[in-house]
Formats: sequence, C-alpha cells, structure tokens
Amino acid sequence: MNFTINEEYRNLIMVHILFAALCIVVLLIPSLAIGAKMLTLVVVYNILVPATAYLRNHRDWLPIWYYVLVISIFQVVPDWFLAAQLETIIFPDDGFFMIGPVSAYMAGLWAIPLFVILYVGLEVKKQRSCQIVYIAVGALTLFIFALAEETMWILPSWSAQNVTMVGHIAVYIVIPEILLGLSTLISFEMVREKAMWFWIIGALTVMILYLGNASFFYLLIERILPGV
Repeated sequence: MNFTINEEYRNLIMVHILFAALCIVVLLIPSLAIGAKMLTLVVVYNILVPATAYLRNHRDWLPIWYYVLVISIFQVVPDWFLAAQLETIIFPDDGFFMIGPVSAYMAGLWAIPLFVILYVGLEVKKQRSCQIVYIAVGALTLFIFALAEETMWILPSWSAQNVTMVGHIAVYIVIPEILLGLSTLISFEMVREKAMWFWIIGALTVMILYLGNASFFYLLIERILPGV
C-alpha cells in the first residue's frame, strides 16, 4: 500500500509522537493520582488534535475528531454496565473524578484510539476496496485494543476481572471491540454529509451496538459455551 508522506501525514505522526512523549512524562509524575494523570492526558489529546487541525488547515481531522469524541462520551454507558452489572471490568477508585463506577477520563479516552482507527480507515478507503478497508480496520482495532488491555492494568487504570482471559485480555470483549472499530467507520460514512443530529444518532447507535455485542459475547463465552 503506497501512501504519500505529505504534510498532513507528517503532522499526524508528529502529533502522536508528541503525545506519546507527554504520556511518558505525565505518567512518571509520582505525586499525581492515576485518575488525574489520565484526565490530563485525555484533555491534552482532545485539544491537541483539533488545534493542530485548525492551525495546519487539516480540516478533515475536525469531523473525525468530533464524531469519535461524541462516541467516547456515550461509551461511559457500556463501561458502567460492564463494571456495575456484569462486574467484568474494574476502575480503581483513586479519589479522583468518577462517573458512577467509571473513571471520568473514560468519557474522552475512547476518542484517542477511535480517531486513529477512523482516520486510517478513511485513508485506506481512498486507495483500496471496501473488503481491504474492513480487514485493515478490524486488524488495527484488534491491535490497539489488545495492546491497551495488556498494558493499562499496569498503571493501574482499568482491568478485566471474573472472565476468561488470555494474558490480560478478556476473551469475550475482543469481537465487540473489533465491531466497534468497524461500526465507527461505517456509521461515520453514513452521517458525515448529514445534519448534526444525525451524527448524534450515529454515535449513539455505535454505543448501543457495542453494548449489545459485549452483552451477547459475554453470555455466549462466559455462560453458554462452558455449559455445553
């Protein structure tokens, strides 16, 4: 696959290198609670991306960022359900802001991987067939979320519990997360030319699909298959 490394791609790479470096610095500050560290990083990312888009005139970034941020806010609902009802995930209470049982920074954290996934998916689609796009998005989504599952518990941020695990990855959530990446791409393409309230409906639909998929695969993998 031949992408031209133009100014937009360079700026995108530099933004994420800068953010990665900032993550290392902030996470190493011993006096801050993990909730404060994560909230700081989430806020910085969700300012850095649109600010860079505006200053560098990469206006295509803005609708992508806005859409995934709305999805991220809605994602508090399935996180809440998984933590409070299924008890398959736990967010450590470090005395910082919480939304029910969910760390408040989660309302913006989902925007980080989803921005990368959606941007890459849209770029791949400019040069490849839908089949290749979906394979690429599915593979990238799996890689990003598997990496997160394997590392976030170290901070500690969230961690899976009471479910079948491979390493630190909860097996039941793998397919729902892949479908989250795909549904984000598909729904964005459906609403991007429509009025803003369609965007809200699209983002809400993505969240509900994720919630339903997570519930279904939890039931299948943790309840039905062990009894077969």
